[in-house]
Amino acid sequence: MMRIGLGRRLLALGLPTAWGAAAIGYKLACPLAEQSGLGARIVTSAVFLAVGTGLVHQVRRGPLRELKRVRKVAGEAQDALLRPLPPRVGGLDVAAVRLSADRGAAMGGDLYEVVATEYGVRAVVGDVRGHGIAAFGTVSAVLGSFREAAHDEPGLDRVLRRLDRALARHLSEQATEGEDFVTVLLLEIGRDGRVRALNCGHPWPYRLRGTGVVPLARADPLPPLGLFPLPDDELTAVSCGRLRPGEALFLYTDGAADARDGHGRFFPLETVLTEALRQRPPTPQMLVGAVFTRLLRHTAGRPADDVALLVLADEGPRRRRTGPPDTARTAVTRPRPRVRG
Repeated sequence: MMRIGLGRRLLALGLPTAWGAAAIGYKLACPLAEQSGLGARIVTSAVFLAVGTGLVHQVRRGPLRELKRVRKVAGEAQDALLRPLPPRVGGLDVAAVRLSADRGAAMGGDLYEVVATEYGVRAVVGDVRGHGIAAFGTVSAVLGSFREAAHDEPGLDRVLRRLDRALARHLSEQATEGEDFVTVLLLEIGRDGRVRALNCGHPWPYRLRGTGVVPLARADPLPPLGLFPLPDDELTAVSCGRLRPGEALFLYTDGAADARDGHGRFFPLETVLTEALRQRPPTPQMLVGAVFTRLLRHTAGRPADDVALLVLADEGPRRRRTGPPDTARTAVTRPRPRVRG
């Protein structure tokens, strides 16, 4: 790798040197360069124009190539951290999508994860203050803690405290100004379908049943992590009933709910979900794709904040796929639908 890097540096230096040497050689050695006639001047001007164009092109290629390499590394880093979700986790169908508000940035400040544990399927969705690459370190701290605590801790309250401690350690190591915080929603879907949740300043998910769209819960959330210490008293998870066959949970970050169009109108998330449910069959992939596409149209492809959408569904035995595993669709992680109109 060192030899390849050295070769690129020599090539980057050698090509401009060769262009310059060609220009000097023409000026010193070519008889046309010494003549003052119109034809000679035209030829000389053409030579130096070609040399200048070549030099500008070479100078631009280096930074563009480096920018492309950096973006590729950033995308690979995000894919390693926000790894693609499998299409099924613990018996539930899963689909997800994310989008960074920073144009050209692969990384964002929204996070999600779904894992199957001995306590049931556990999911987290969160939103770091700020967006883009600046928020990526905080995303890494929270997700890394969740992936361990979700398997280790029997209660959601202890999972949340682990996330809070991990975030506090991370923020204490950062020399940043202002208040950094993370909104977090923890969900647990037990083997019997019972849903429990702990919410720290995050929008409540929607429960999708038939063509109905209702909030999963209406309890007041706790403050976002990082703003205030968690209370010393026992944290009681909110009981949200059962997730039954044919039902789904739609989780999202406020980048979706607060998105505005050119006239300042908010994105009608609940209405878009209701319309999507009227299509048959409303699979998780279809729901995510429909909402994401409408959101991009609403914002003309330029949302002001990071966006993450996540669907967890119990499609029931009659609606589950029966094909071979290699034909199953994977969960959506970074689709790029075309925006029309």
